[in-house]
Amino acid sequence: MSKLYLVPTPIGNLEDMTFRAIAVLKDVDFILAEDTRNSGKLLKHFGISTQMHSHHMHNEHKSVKGVVQRIQNGESCALISDAGTPAISDPGFLLTRSCIENNIAVECLPGATAFVPALVNSGFPNDRFIFEGFLPIKKGRQTRLLQLAEETRTMIFYESPHKLLKTLSHFSEYFGEDRTVSISRELTKLFEETKRGAISEVLSYYTNKPPKGEIVIVVAGKK
Repeated sequence: MSKLYLVPTPIGNLEDMTFRAIAVLKDVDFILAEDTRNSGKLLKHFGISTQMHSHHMHNEHKSVKGVVQRIQNGESCALISDAGTPAISDPGFLLTRSCIENNIAVECLPGATAFVPALVNSGFPNDRFIFEGFLPIKKGRQTRLLQLAEETRTMIFYESPHKLLKTLSHFSEYFGEDRTVSISRELTKLFEETKRGAISEVLSYYTNKPPKGEIVIVVAGKK
């Protein structure tokens, strides 16, 4: 059956790849990958030889129409990102929406995503939370931080290692230096680390120990 599959891939540990994800990637007619070189290593590891095409933030607006037409013509497609679940701060939304608008079946497999283990590891309330992904780099950043300063739910952000100190400094300014945060980095990998404490404490820690790897920041809501 022609369909779009959204297939999560490991965020670090290859053992987190599911049997179902491997089966789908072997069975579909073609795979769309954010970075074909990176994903090629994953496919080779699991013995997957399905045809692969590039689909990333710089070409997705141009490629969506052609992909939709291929699926309408009877082919099945799987979308993967470099790591985690497609469309979570990665390409995938545009294609998913286009398929739905064209009455194409869409199926998202359960699997790896970075913010869930980071949220659970934090020890903060997780019955109600908001996922912010990456904050605006310049335009709109201050406005968003002012809005979030009053947020009472647990907040989750993605950040790159070279921008972590700047972001924590902004959090200290807008949320207060005593607000509690939990920083998870290199999740599922050999040097996985979760650092918890007041923003001022965590900022001092990473000032003296520059962070490496992908980072998830979990911030306690305003009391």
